[in-house]
Amino acid sequence: MTSAGAEPPPRRLTARGALTRDRIVRAAADLMHANGVAGTTMDQVVEASGTSKSQLYHYFEDKDALVTAVIKMQAARVMELQEPHLEQLNSLQGLRRWRDAVVRFIDERQGAHGCAIGSLASELADRSEPARILLNATFQNWESYIAAGIRRMQDRGELDARADPTELATGIMAAYQGGYLLSQAGRSAQPMALALDLAIRNVEALAQQQKRASDAAS
Repeated sequence: MTSAGAEPPPRRLTARGALTRDRIVRAAADLMHANGVAGTTMDQVVEASGTSKSQLYHYFEDKDALVTAVIKMQAARVMELQEPHLEQLNSLQGLRRWRDAVVRFIDERQGAHGCAIGSLASELADRSEPARILLNATFQNWESYIAAGIRRMQDRGELDARADPTELATGIMAAYQGGYLLSQAGRSAQPMALALDLAIRNVEALAQQQKRASDAAS
């Protein structure tokens, strides 16, 4: 028996059930990224996923439950692209490589539909508190990878140890999200390139400051 106020344990799915649920969430994620959450109906998800309405409601009691699953899937998709670059980040050169990968990704798509997480946050953050909390946690996890890379730069002596990695990571993420929004509107990767360049220059300035301090001490 589940105690009052506690969530019931997740239902164990068969392999076939897990595949069906995943197909529903993938279809919903693609539709919501292209058309927005408000612009996506449960009937459209049923059609796009090739499932029945009874199957959809077997796995998700309502649209809010499906949106929660979509947020988690989009977070996993974004981090799958980001992690290979950010897990190895330990230098300014690595930060620039990440920047180049981001700009290339947006250029290939001409900014269409915006950031998979940012677009959800823009639509849901003021409408659903549970969604806002989940999206904020997603951004914080994403920023933690950048902050960890900046700490590694400090450990290598490339950056001033007094710099706050969390603040720098938040600034870079703000540049990323703002740059993506302008790239989406302009159908061009240039705004993202400019935004990230400015954010990275701030980190470069700290690196130059550290180098001057090291040179003066030697």
